Amino acid sequence: MIQKGFERGTSQRQKWNPQLYEKNARFVGDLAARAIELLNPRPGERMLDIGCGDGYLTEKIAAMGAMMTGVDYSPDLVAVARARGIDARVGNGEEIEFSREFDGVFSNAAMHWMRRADAVVRGVENALRPGGRFVGEFAGARNAYYIRQAIHEALARRGFDAEEIDPWYLPEEKEYREVLEGGGLVVSHIELFDRPVVIDYPVRDWIRTFGSPYLTVLPEEARDALLDEVTCQLAPRLLGKDGRWTIDYTRLRFRAEKP
Repeated sequence: MIQKGFERGTSQRQKWNPQLYEKNARFVGDLAARAIELLNPRPGERMLDIGCGDGYLTEKIAAMGAMMTGVDYSPDLVAVARARGIDARVGNGEEIEFSREFDGVFSNAAMHWMRRADAVVRGVENALRPGGRFVGEFAGARNAYYIRQAIHEALARRGFDAEEIDPWYLPEEKEYREVLEGGGLVVSHIELFDRPVVIDYPVRDWIRTFGSPYLTVLPEEARDALLDEVTCQLAPRLLGKDGRWTIDYTRLRFRAEKP
């Protein structure tokens, strides 16, 4: 019998642990320099950061003179962002309710969790002032392909419909361009590219940090066995001779303007 994890038409809620995020995910923000360059924040501008997380990048953009507001679905991460002095609010990126308040909207490594992409773009378009820009970077098509493939196969062996459980929205470049243009924005830059990242911890910890929806369909006592299977399957392809793992990331980076 095929078991379903959640309704695919709604966004899966990844559970974030601030301590794990700081330990295992800091590189995500450190790799966002090019996206911030595309945003080109200027002193005095009002900016919205969708999926601001713990506010690490929001704080960097604020240091460039922009007046920042952050939104994130995780109350725990929002609490950390607020402790940095950021105007951070708990909210759903698919349900943004600002109206012509921002000169720019930014998002890094968050929108692959928001599967209602058209709703995100509608909210962004409403939030931007005329002439404002939307700049983002998130996981694109074939992101973590081998890891996802191994997890899907392990879940299928346990009777789960892995496609239903997979938490991510991973579009091709053409598909996301159409989403942006369909939401009334003019695309000035968009690219899908590979970004392999070497991590200094086991791949099972990467899955625990970034892929909790895959694991929470299983009882706690059954999760290590799945992680053992996935690790063994991935080692020949992703484990280096130096004992470090490479995550086969892809990224979709874009800039679009509101006419």
